[in-house]
Amino acid sequence: MPHVEGQTIVETATEARGAKPGRPVLYVLIASTLGIIALFSIVYLYFFT
Repeated sequence: MPHVEGQTIVETATEARGAKPGRPVLYVLIASTLGIIALFSIVYLYFFT
């Protein structure tokens, strides 16, 4: 639980983030990165070959 020290609110990194990072976040990151690589490859092949 965040608490006040002087005029500053102090909280842990997990509290500030709002949730724990986990596998679903990693899967979304990997899928979106691979998707954009595939999209850029298709655009490159369509326009520059």
